[in-house]
Amino acid sequence: MSSVLDVKFFVEVFVTLFVIMDPPGTLPLFLGLTSGRSPRGRRRAAWQAVTVSLGVIVLFALFGQSILHYMGITLPALQGAGGLLLLLVALELLTGNADEPQETANVNIAFVPLGTPLLAGPGAIVATIVFVRRADSLAQDLALALGILAVHLTLWLTMRYSSALIKVLRDSGVTLLTRIAGLLLSAIAVQLVASSVEAFVKGAR
Repeated sequence: MSSVLDVKFFVEVFVTLFVIMDPPGTLPLFLGLTSGRSPRGRRRAAWQAVTVSLGVIVLFALFGQSILHYMGITLPALQGAGGLLLLLVALELLTGNADEPQETANVNIAFVPLGTPLLAGPGAIVATIVFVRRADSLAQDLALALGILAVHLTLWLTMRYSSALIKVLRDSGVTLLTRIAGLLLSAIAVQLVASSVEAFVKGAR
């Protein structure tokens, strides 16, 4: 099975994107932005938001490397920038100072701000490109694809059944999960920066 699917890489992709995209943390924002909609409208918004997010992530997974090559950006530079960016997001999650997006007139909130940048934000895009650069076998390519799909399935399920989940978790439960996600994300960010510095040091020798 490991020769067909790199399970370790799949878990790493899933956990990293799960922490960055933060399904539990999207609950209050999703409910707030869709508060005036019927249950059917809320389910439709959840499906559209996840579809948009998946499309954006897949787009950068397929063409992100070409964009980096054209702009002359190296992987260590991307890792360092991504690590610093993720650290900022982690600090917002830990302190609870993340800005809540507001609905924009004449714009489908499932596309903006839910689909992007709430779900498919800069952190998720950077992490995806880094994973694509790291994948060097068919087993890891498959693990990456399944990891992305699994995270988006989790996001859809979370928003699809958001009304029931928020009643179970309540505000305190969502806050706790958000803080834990921030702690894990900060560790991932530090590791990215450390790997970037190590790569630059080796390259300078």
